[in-house]
Amino acid sequence: MAQNDSSIGYIGNIETATLDNPHFREALFTGNNLQMTVMNIPPGGEVGLEMHDDLDQFLRIESGKATVTLGPAEDQVDETHEVGDDWAIIVPGGVWHNVINAGDEPLKLYSLYSPPEHPAGTIHETKAESDAAEAEHHH
Repeated sequence: MAQNDSSIGYIGNIETATLDNPHFREALFTGNNLQMTVMNIPPGGEVGLEMHDDLDQFLRIESGKATVTLGPAEDQVDETHEVGDDWAIIVPGGVWHNVINAGDEPLKLYSLYSPPEHPAGTIHETKAESDAAEAEHHH
């Protein structure tokens, strides 16, 4: 998929890597303190409501339209934002959030987690595969 031109870190065209990504999620780089993933969310799909206690997350929309929700509890949404191409979202640890594809084209985004969230080399073809991996990880 994406070419990593470095054996030490990650060097690559993140826009191309994000736009060309066919998978729901793929981890392109996993270091000791940071991870970068690319995502492809189908129309009507979503990342899924989640909260990370111990990490902060940066997301950037490369292509598509999304509704982003943020709140202090699983059942409390305090903010809803409509975003699109070139928008950035930062989600601090402890904040419940979701990214929902609000358009009729795939939503293409990349995400940086600090510290890493997924095992190195993770590829989830679908949200269902991602949900199953998350359930296994948390049990």
